[in-house]
Amino acid sequence: MEIVAIIILIGVAIALIKGALNALRRKALLEKYGDATIVDRIMQGKIWQGMSLEQLIDSWGTPAAKDHKIYKTKTSETYKYNPAGKNRFRSRVKIEDGFVVGWEQK
Repeated sequence: MEIVAIIILIGVAIALIKGALNALRRKALLEKYGDATIVDRIMQGKIWQGMSLEQLIDSWGTPAAKDHKIYKTKTSETYKYNPAGKNRFRSRVKIEDGFVVGWEQK
């Protein structure tokens, strides 16, 4: 009986800590971007065309790999997420001049 109570208390403590961490992250993102809609999308792990590279990293984190190309008129990068084997990724995000222009997910 005591073990069950301890497990329940640990579960409650973990939930409270997660909630507090999410609240702190939300507050920091609101200070950073000043727009609750953007913060909500980032907190939900969403991406969209036109989002900045910084917003992408705040939403999905640091990529597992990236490709970088420089052209005369633009810089193009591909951020790769969710590795599925050697040099294979489930998600790729295309970035031009620091902004998301498209993505594909498998």
